[in-house]
Amino acid sequence: MNEQDLQARLSDLMQQLGGLPSPAREHLQQLAAETQDRHKRMKKTVAELQDSLDYLRLSIKYLVFDLEATRRENQYLRKLLDSRAGGGDRGRHDRGHADDTAEDSGPEHGRD
Repeated sequence: MNEQDLQARLSDLMQQLGGLPSPAREHLQQLAAETQDRHKRMKKTVAELQDSLDYLRLSIKYLVFDLEATRRENQYLRKLLDSRAGGGDRGRHDRGHADDTAEDSGPEHGRD
C-alpha cells in the first residue's frame, strides 16, 4: 500500500466513523487520528534515516579516498627515502625490522 492509498483509506474511514453512535465514534476517530499521526512520524523518521545513510555513504567515500591518497603518499615518501639513502640501507631488509612489515601491508597481506 502506497502513501496515497493509506491517506485515502484513512480519510474514508474517518468519514464512515461519522455515522456511528457517539461513544464508539469518538473512540474510533481518536484511534484513526493516532494512526494517521504515527504514520506521519514514521514517514518523517524514514526520510531522516535515508538522509543519514546518504551522509554516511558520502563520508565513507571521502574516507576511502583519503586512505588511498595516504597510501600513495606513503609509498612515494618511502621510495624517496630509499632513493636518498642510496645503497647503504639495503641490509635493513635482512635484519627484519618491524617497519619493513608495515611497508608490505595491504589487502594481499591481510592488513589495510
